[in-house]
Amino acid sequence: MNRFLTARRIGGLFFGLFALLMVGLFIVQRFYVEPEDACVKSGRWWYAEGRTCVQPIYLPDITGRAEGVSRAEASAQQNRELVAIEDRLKREREARAAAILRDRKAYEAKLPEV
Repeated sequence: MNRFLTARRIGGLFFGLFALLMVGLFIVQRFYVEPEDACVKSGRWWYAEGRTCVQPIYLPDITGRAEGVSRAEASAQQNRELVAIEDRLKREREARAAAILRDRKAYEAKLPEV
């Protein structure tokens, strides 16, 4: 009787399967794991969904606030600036209204009485 799965064939199949799995493991390591590790080691961010390495953008470059200033401090400073601007605009409106009132009285004083 001639058997298909002899000890030599089974050994060859296991060796072939092992070799195929090892090659697959090295391919996964080389093309899937190593790019992420290299990206993280270089200080950049690994974007897993797109499998890309991206450079993080420094937040003060976007917001324009000074380095080391917290968001709360920057917000408080901007609020103080806005209050100062609103106060200046209020004084300008009051000065304009007073000038209009002064000019109106001067104009009414020049009108002849009827």
